[in-house]
Amino acid sequence: MDRKIEKKTWTLKRIAAVIGGAVLVGGIIYQIGYADHRSTMNVDKDRLSIAAVSKGEFTDYILVSGQIEPARTVFLDAIEGGMVNQVIRESGALLKKGDTILVLNNSNLQLDVMQRETMLYEQINNLRQTRLLLDQNDLNQQGQLAEIDYQISLLKPQYERFKQLHEKKLVSDREFEEVKEQYEYNVKRKKLTYTSYRNDSIARSFQLSQLRQSEGRMNASLNGVGNILNNLVITAPIAGQLATPQQLEIGQAINPGQRYGQIDILDEFKVRVPIDELYLPRIGQGLRGKFTLSGQDYELEITKIYPTITNGRFEVDMAFTGENPAGIRRGQSVRIRLELGQSEQSMLLPTGGFFKDTGGNWVFVLNAAGNAERRNIRLGRKNPEFYEVLEGLVEGEKVIVSGYENFGNNEVLELR
Repeated sequence: MDRKIEKKTWTLKRIAAVIGGAVLVGGIIYQIGYADHRSTMNVDKDRLSIAAVSKGEFTDYILVSGQIEPARTVFLDAIEGGMVNQVIRESGALLKKGDTILVLNNSNLQLDVMQRETMLYEQINNLRQTRLLLDQNDLNQQGQLAEIDYQISLLKPQYERFKQLHEKKLVSDREFEEVKEQYEYNVKRKKLTYTSYRNDSIARSFQLSQLRQSEGRMNASLNGVGNILNNLVITAPIAGQLATPQQLEIGQAINPGQRYGQIDILDEFKVRVPIDELYLPRIGQGLRGKFTLSGQDYELEITKIYPTITNGRFEVDMAFTGENPAGIRRGQSVRIRLELGQSEQSMLLPTGGFFKDTGGNWVFVLNAAGNAERRNIRLGRKNPEFYEVLEGLVEGEKVIVSGYENFGNNEVLELR
């Protein structure tokens, strides 16, 4: 008798199919909801620079190079041109005030000085001749007044006698009138002559004053012309060390106004520092810096700012706040740590090549698995050692600080 065979519901094949479908659906759900879809890249860890985020004191400073210069310098410019006749002191010589440096020769200048002196002497002689004529005129007028006074002294007694005799009818009218007319004529003549003399005296006094002033100016000009030749002998205006841009040779031509050297006063020094123009708004007088020389630190302070920008840089003068370093020389270079602001506690990230690729907007941060993930951050100020971290990182986290140019747009780096 045949027996009906019942078909099994859960066969091995069906069970395998159900399990396979469930796995497929679970994988799809995982891929959709939980899987990491970020782009990744395998990177050799040994080729990376990794630094830890730390908390510490952030000092806002920049490193600049300065050159030692004398604090005071007197430039030597030629007042008169000429050919170098003698070189008495050469570059580097220590000078005392008044020491002769150069002797120039200028034949044309010497001839010109002689001609100008001759002209001035002639003008001075003309002034003196004019003054002599004024004095002679004064003497002549005084002589005329003296002569008139003499005539009046003779005629007055005669006039008074004739007047008495005429009243007594002892002399004729004609004789009395002749004496009277002579006497009155001389009295009027004296009055007119004295008025003329007084007016001439006032004018003469004014003229003499002008002549004296003119003569004084001409004598001063004569002295000045005579001193022109003294400019051919160049002497040191102060004590110090002579420095010339090039070696001066006999026969070399020096033009008027040409700068042929300078004298450095060696009692005190300063540092001339070129700084990038980007820092111009942050630089002010009083900012301090320091450098190390022979194992000892020296502090400087900005005393003068030259805001003119040349080749993307401006310059400042920095003075020593204490004693000058022993043994420093003009032209010596020093590396200065120039502080731009006050120090304060901050989160610090060491500097590196990543900044030029990200602009400081994001970095790769190592996770617990040892890989690196991209993270947005915000950085603040920068000094040669650290960036100031404002957002996005905490103390102890490790960051890839080397350049990112080979990472493309990948968001995860798997470090091997």
